[in-house]
Amino acid sequence: MMLEEARKKLIFALDVDSLEEARRWVALLHAKVGLFKVGKQLFTRCGPEVVHMIRAEGGEVFLDLKYHDIPNTVAMASVEALRLGVQMCNVHALGGREMMAAAATKVRDEATAAGLPAPLLLAVTILTSSTDDTLREIGIERPVADMVPRLARLARDAGMGGVVASPQEIALIRAACGPDFAIVTPGVRPAEASVDDQKRIMTPAAAIAAGADYLVIGRPIARASDPAAAADAIVAEMAAALAAV
Repeated sequence: MMLEEARKKLIFALDVDSLEEARRWVALLHAKVGLFKVGKQLFTRCGPEVVHMIRAEGGEVFLDLKYHDIPNTVAMASVEALRLGVQMCNVHALGGREMMAAAATKVRDEATAAGLPAPLLLAVTILTSSTDDTLREIGIERPVADMVPRLARLARDAGMGGVVASPQEIALIRAACGPDFAIVTPGVRPAEASVDDQKRIMTPAAAIAAGADYLVIGRPIARASDPAAAADAIVAEMAAALAAV
């Protein structure tokens, strides 16, 4: 039972460049992970077809396009994500309260009118590749540790269901937004995996113990000699951490 709960919390980053390769990964892992993250590269190449394929194979989708535009544009794009049947989608919290509130309200109203389940709307706080120096370069003088909970509170108050944030900021977000606000954490690496381009990382067990609701993991599974076994091992590590919480 704990293994199944853990599996639902694992999101595989489907960072590939063709529908055929995506289909191979979905066939291999749809029973091993809870969702597949479809990002800008794959969606730009394949469009909605890749979402339809994943759902037809029995998988669920986290549409990771990080909308950041004027409020009406983001609201309407979020409605199209709803119509695609994705389980999660996201916007950039730096787009501001009005933008996030427009998306949350429009999706909620459209879901109710159509009798559809609304996706979990997430706001990206600060990318896991960013550091305090990165923020200073673009004119944000507050450190990451200040900006993440500030943006999380803004997202919560705008009607978002959760945030995407580094696992290292989980405790800050929980203190700012409470226990029922979803936290999706990229930047998760098993202890033996390479860091790659992530800067603020944590192991799966540590992220779950800290209070993450979902973990996004890509390369540590995709680059493993046996990706299915790697996914199983991560789920087992997550389950053990859940049992200890």
